[in-house]
Amino acid sequence: MINNPKSKALQERAFRFLPLGVNSNFRYWGEGITLYMSKAQGCTLWDVDGNQYIDYRLGFGPIILGHSYPEVDEFVKEEITRGTMAAMTVELELEIAEMMVEMCPSVEMVRFACSGTEATMHAIRVARAYTGRDKILKFEGMYHGFQDYTLWSTYSPAEVYGNRHSPIPIPASSGIPRAIGDLVITAPFNDFEVFDKLMRSHGEQIAAVIVEPCMGNCAAIEPLPGFLHHIRQRCNEYGCVMILDEVKTGFRIANGGAQEYYGIYPDLATYAKALANGYPLAAFGGKREIMSIIGRGVAQGGTFNNNKCGVAAAYATLKILKSRPVLKEIENRGERLKKGLFEIFSSQGIPICMNGYGAMFSYAIGVEKVTDQRSFSQSDQEYYLRLVEAAIERGVMPDHDPREPWFLCYSHTDEVIDRTLEVMEEVVKTTR
Repeated sequence: MINNPKSKALQERAFRFLPLGVNSNFRYWGEGITLYMSKAQGCTLWDVDGNQYIDYRLGFGPIILGHSYPEVDEFVKEEITRGTMAAMTVELELEIAEMMVEMCPSVEMVRFACSGTEATMHAIRVARAYTGRDKILKFEGMYHGFQDYTLWSTYSPAEVYGNRHSPIPIPASSGIPRAIGDLVITAPFNDFEVFDKLMRSHGEQIAAVIVEPCMGNCAAIEPLPGFLHHIRQRCNEYGCVMILDEVKTGFRIANGGAQEYYGIYPDLATYAKALANGYPLAAFGGKREIMSIIGRGVAQGGTFNNNKCGVAAAYATLKILKSRPVLKEIENRGERLKKGLFEIFSSQGIPICMNGYGAMFSYAIGVEKVTDQRSFSQSDQEYYLRLVEAAIERGVMPDHDPREPWFLCYSHTDEVIDRTLEVMEEVVKTTR
């Protein structure tokens, strides 16, 4: 067990003022085991009790270079001396937009936001305004932020979703109006047949199909060959806007994100996470024809959308990604880690399937293949959690949730990968 008396004391104090003692449900691991952070540097994190961890959570994916990355932080410090925000646009915003258009194949115009939730919310509104339609289609197990329109069939047990040929949208929280369910169509990911059936039935009423390139909150399950392009084709056929949610994959799996990686051209795309190496900035962008309706009867805004901390961090981060092979190095180290983990499990006769990319991956235990949330639900998630708890006790910290991927950053060196594999080999051999 981790020696964490200070974290326990902080949690008891926090229970009085913060629901669950945290400011996001995802940060709550349970009573007595939820850790509280002291500091982070590079790929290393320390809790308030002084325990040190190799961090594979990276704030749920935003850290792409490393915690407290000097080149980013120094630029932010310099910029905020000129003011942290104003009700005016600064030149840096334009320069970030220009870089995003250059880097992201489908993006011709951009607007900023503060979080991935806001980016997807705005993109859906724009899609509805552009098409004059109200319904959206999303895929089971995919997370598009904490907004009522997309928080359907996200975290619920797969067995409540009904027959895969006739899926039932299930709200992921109390407090979501039931009426919204009439505007949401859900489908299993990677199922060509069911997707086509739903499009034949509802396609002319659907404003947008929103999809992550991989299942970012369900073990990084990748698209089957041709599935994203199949969505693109059907959206063209039925006049729907294709929204590619790159909040997790953008500026992580390639400089141009999944668009570059898969050669896919959505109508709109959403970004956050790695865009600003941990500072608060998000964005959505896409075709000029669609984006140009914003401000012409279509509302989009936000007081903090041009907060100087986030804007400066995004500028510095994108400049680094453009000038150095950062993501290629992360990919190489991540692939070595994936291969090493697979070999460790295989040597112990434990079947797993690896999913995702070098910079963002996961594995499902006890199954040979997963293609959607329904098949992932058959994996041994309880055993996965025991492995993670044992790894954290030994100083390697993936997320305390089998659905959340492992994330790598530029600061995960080869020596760090070696140490991680040593720990995981011990964990797999001793945890049954």
